[in-house]
Amino acid sequence: MKFHIPTADVFIPDGRPEADALARVTHLAVGAHQDDLEFMAFHGIIECFHSAENWFGGVTCTNGAGSSRIGAYARYSDEEMMLVRRDEQKQAAIVGRYSAMVQLDYPSSVAKNPADQRLREDLRAILQASKPRHVYTHNPADKHDTHIAVVIPLIQAIRDLPRAERPETVHGCEVWRNLDWLGDDEKVVHDVSGHDNLAASVNGIFDSQIAGGKRYDLAVLGRRRANATFFSSHTTDNSDALAFAMDLTPLAHDDSLDIVAYVTAAIDRFRADVEKKLRSRLGV
Repeated sequence: MKFHIPTADVFIPDGRPEADALARVTHLAVGAHQDDLEFMAFHGIIECFHSAENWFGGVTCTNGAGSSRIGAYARYSDEEMMLVRRDEQKQAAIVGRYSAMVQLDYPSSVAKNPADQRLREDLRAILQASKPRHVYTHNPADKHDTHIAVVIPLIQAIRDLPRAERPETVHGCEVWRNLDWLGDDEKVVHDVSGHDNLAASVNGIFDSQIAGGKRYDLAVLGRRRANATFFSSHTTDNSDALAFAMDLTPLAHDDSLDIVAYVTAAIDRFRADVEKKLRSRLGV
């Protein structure tokens, strides 16, 4: 495939022809940074890991130049960090048995520019080549600007497709803000229990971030465990690891829905629920 950034890369772990590897993708994850896919879309990885029919595909949109770095990586230049992070993402694709791993190599500043349509166009091309049934991405209430800069053009790219070619589900997942505040009836619950060894393997590959001062590997597993424990207050745990997502499928299927209104309505429902509980205890 030809992308707007000349240094963009498509890696096929099992060596299949690129077009075939993209066409067999059933579960596609689109994230901002190297390691986002493993943290937020692990459900898709395990849905495909032992399957003969399902294949996981990944897209990382930015180049990793702004990564934190201390210790062994303290003196790495942006260019050196970009190479390290790109290689780490490829290693995760091997361990996770991905069908294809696309790294679009955008500077974050370009991805965050709403007037620049190149990322949207590249994502549309990937969607057309893969036609995934299920898509995972960042949730639009995430607090990281670059994550929001990915989910918006992705939704727009999906809306560019004919309705018959749009994915069946689109889920906005947890990374830089969790989703326990969503009403339980609104949460998309991904049960990812029983795969701690695989999770530790794909998370731990990103040594440049872990050794560079961010223990994402432990934090992500801890969040999943906390989600499982605190999901229901009156029942025993049926899972030891849950990941939550916001259902973005309506935004993908109904072009008339306003993205901002859709997300803020969920926040308003959370506020109303908190207010209702407080007022009931106050007797007002």
